[in-house]
Amino acid sequence: MTNIVISGYYGFANAGDEAMLAALLGSLEDLIPGASITVISGHPDMTRENHHVEAVHRLNFPGIARAICRADLLISGGGSLLQDVTSARSLYYYLLIMRMALFFHKPVMLYAQGIGPIRRPKARKAVRNVLQKVTMIGVRDSESRQELQRLGVTDPPIHVTADAVLSMPPVDKKIGFYLLKKHGINGVGTRIGIAIRNWQHMTRYKDEIAKAADELVRTMGARIIFIPMQYPADAEAASDVAARMKEPATVLKEAYNTVEFMALMGCMDVVIANRLHALIFASIMQVPVTAISYDPKIDGFISLIGDTLCGTMETVTARTLVTDVTARLKAGGIMPEVRARMNHLRRQSMRNAYLALRVIEEHTAARKG
Repeated sequence: MTNIVISGYYGFANAGDEAMLAALLGSLEDLIPGASITVISGHPDMTRENHHVEAVHRLNFPGIARAICRADLLISGGGSLLQDVTSARSLYYYLLIMRMALFFHKPVMLYAQGIGPIRRPKARKAVRNVLQKVTMIGVRDSESRQELQRLGVTDPPIHVTADAVLSMPPVDKKIGFYLLKKHGINGVGTRIGIAIRNWQHMTRYKDEIAKAADELVRTMGARIIFIPMQYPADAEAASDVAARMKEPATVLKEAYNTVEFMALMGCMDVVIANRLHALIFASIMQVPVTAISYDPKIDGFISLIGDTLCGTMETVTARTLVTDVTARLKAGGIMPEVRARMNHLRRQSMRNAYLALRVIEEHTAARKG
């Protein structure tokens, strides 16, 4: 039996990371039926229940070591794990897990990761030293490959694939309409979804989003629906924006699973977001997006799908938001070029699992040899 250990920011009710895990597991199970998979998680019970895999707590280092000792592959999975903007400690944590696998002579693969920003010289050196020794690197965009090149990572092969979530197929929108009906929202009228996070104590962008939302309600009778990608933190951010509005808005205050999030996005006519996976979910569901950037990963995804940003957290205005949303509503859906690029990215995303299978097969052959 093939044994795989997966490391990442799992078990914290973050919709994007949980979706990445679901997509990663689905792809691996399709290619390697019957594989035994253990996920390193912040809440193992939640991960076992939601994803039907074995799980070990992220601070249970003896348990992690035992799982890695049995493994044929350690996957460092998805997301922006190797960056020191939100936390330098987390970067060193994920490097430590990789070091453990390398100590036990286990192959390590980075699976559709976004690299950086890594600003501290000590952190940049630490990342380079570890990644020079891994077996395979898959990154979700060319910017991440360029960052690895700037870091001096030269030994393992680097493949530009796509975010793991992009391998997921669209889901039934009826699920989303059922969830909205619970909040008194029916299928009539224009629905504008907003998925935002707090960022570095900034507030101006919240004022601008509130003004834009008010104008969209007044001019076109839109229903404004805030969708929390990480509960409860994003629900708090949404409530803060809603409190700044003069017109009514609905703040969804529940934790949803990946299918429910995608279905909710599919019920929208436009989605305004500074959350990467809100943008990805909406795009998978062929809903146009108005993107606000706070991180290069947002810029990277919007560039990949051939679209444009509406602004950054520092520069976005109510006027640009209204103009962008209005244009997307007038177009009546996502642009054909975006649809074509999404299809291409889905194929690229599925390559991640094939690369993982290649690593396992090569490791097995070397061990037998």
